[in-house]
Amino acid sequence: MSTIFQSQSGQIELILGNIVEQNVDAIVNAANTKLKGGGGVDGAIHRAAGSTLLEECLALPIDERGQRCPTGEARITSAGNLSAKYVIHTVGPFFNQKYYDKSVSLLEKAYLSSLILANDRKCRSIAFPSISTGAYRFPIEAAAKIALQTTIDFLQKETSIELVQSGVNRPMIESSSSK
Repeated sequence: MSTIFQSQSGQIELILGNIVEQNVDAIVNAANTKLKGGGGVDGAIHRAAGSTLLEECLALPIDERGQRCPTGEARITSAGNLSAKYVIHTVGPFFNQKYYDKSVSLLEKAYLSSLILANDRKCRSIAFPSISTGAYRFPIEAAAKIALQTTIDFLQKETSIELVQSGVNRPMIESSSSK
């Protein structure tokens, strides 16, 4: 099952699938701030990519708060054993209803910073997981709209990216289809 959106300069395809199996230039990892690997998508990508991925992550500089990648930002590494050229690690926000606008802004930044890195590396295709909707508890429908709108807005600009795939769950596809 997939849903396709066409923009002026690129195509967005929402798919049900395993992100590590996507045939794209870059895959996005829903990472934690320390970039040490973890559970969910992060763990699956690290297991599939092999030890080189963790070694590259641990070689990235650490900021004054002990973070290699602050929330809303992204970092890029090679993809290890994956078929993609790159893994773009981004950290989405923990959802907090009390600070809804900040949560939305940080999720937008996570998607945008990933797209910018992919474009900087001249990637033509990129695959995203559903950022922040698992353990970070961002509401699925709101996250789907943020991901889609941020991507559409980015693709309206001059970019090397022609295809964006978003590995999603069924409720995300259904909520996006009802736009």
